[in-house]
Amino acid sequence: MMGKRITVIGDGGWGTALALVLHGNGHDVTVWGPFKEIIDDISSSRENGHYLPGIPMPGDIAWTADREAAARECEIAVLAVPTRYFTPVLESFAGLFPADCRFVSVAKGLDQTSHERMSVVAKTILGADKVAALSGPSHAEEVARGVPTAVVMASDNHALSQELQQVFAASLFRVYSSDDVIGVEIGGALKNVIAIAVGMADGLGFGDNTRAALITRGLAEMTRLGIALGARPATFAGLSGMGDLIVTCTSQHSRNRGVGERIGRGEPVATIMDGFKQAVEGVWNCAAASELAAALCVDVPVAREVYDIVHQGKAPKDAVRALMERDLKSEGL
Repeated sequence: MMGKRITVIGDGGWGTALALVLHGNGHDVTVWGPFKEIIDDISSSRENGHYLPGIPMPGDIAWTADREAAARECEIAVLAVPTRYFTPVLESFAGLFPADCRFVSVAKGLDQTSHERMSVVAKTILGADKVAALSGPSHAEEVARGVPTAVVMASDNHALSQELQQVFAASLFRVYSSDDVIGVEIGGALKNVIAIAVGMADGLGFGDNTRAALITRGLAEMTRLGIALGARPATFAGLSGMGDLIVTCTSQHSRNRGVGERIGRGEPVATIMDGFKQAVEGVWNCAAASELAAALCVDVPVAREVYDIVHQGKAPKDAVRALMERDLKSEGL
């Protein structure tokens, strides 16, 4: 495949890691970031010290804070912006990309106002019809170091997902294709919320039994919500469902699990969040997930308790009691 002109919108850890993968595949890669001083520092030092310290950047990856330069002649745009900033950043790019540009959303979450999936937000703001979503168990720190990783490229346009699968796939970055974009994106959105719950349990000093219960019941919640939106149940047994849920709930790299652990130990949420440069999507998305589920009459008790703790000040021990003392029921979804 001939190299493509690809722009990564977002200079965080995940955007930078994907830039490395795409550059390694022979593509012409530009990374856009909003702050010129940071972009200039990365460009001169050839290291993203803010988000991926210690990982050298190839000299022919271009770095820019100029929106028009980033979008000009772009064939594929990778939308690597945290969900909290996704809408305003994309609005600032509206009308700048070529008409035939394809887009890949790699943000894992829901819009805080509309509760829409991020590929839907991208289609609406950019007026684009060729939008896919990339998700799966893929910590940026490991992808950037060439750790073997498998992910899913999803679009309701199957030809598009297959085309982009070829663009992103590398010897150590295996990409599967899917036409269940709803399921793939809902898995990515909910797994961060469940990871906060697992972290809280760890912080409270609970054990492996509790962790396993939260992961499996969390998987049931994301599956229920996905089915209500039109997703296929089998998708949640795959990389973008169970796979991403496991890695986010158990990894030392997981910011969401780490934040939950600190909450479980008694630290105030505001104090914890003040110290983070990178996105902690579960903190932002537990409200959107809970509200969307309520609107669809879908029961998501773990996600709801995370919301109550993070945004309503509920004590984690009280949330545990509420979960454990609910009416008994069948294990079925």
